[in-house]
Amino acid sequence: MASVPFSLRLDAAVKRRLDREARKADRSASYLATKAIEAFLDAREAKRQAIQAALKEAGEGVFVSSEAVASWMDSWGGESELAPPEPDVFPKGE
Repeated sequence: MASVPFSLRLDAAVKRRLDREARKADRSASYLATKAIEAFLDAREAKRQAIQAALKEAGEGVFVSSEAVASWMDSWGGESELAPPEPDVFPKGE
């Protein structure tokens, strides 16, 4: 994959942190910045795909009820923590 030049302005404190991390990782600041940008873009794309999937599911009328979500959240941190709930609201007739 060919690389192309790209420049940006960073706050001085961010640049110092990036340089410090690059030294610790024995990598260039440019390499770390590239990896950070790639991770950011990957996360944005994953989020976009998750939103599209949720919108499609919502358009089909399939949901997790607020009661199921509340029960699940109430179990967090307890001895009997529940698994994430599955959809329990479906279009009429299913």
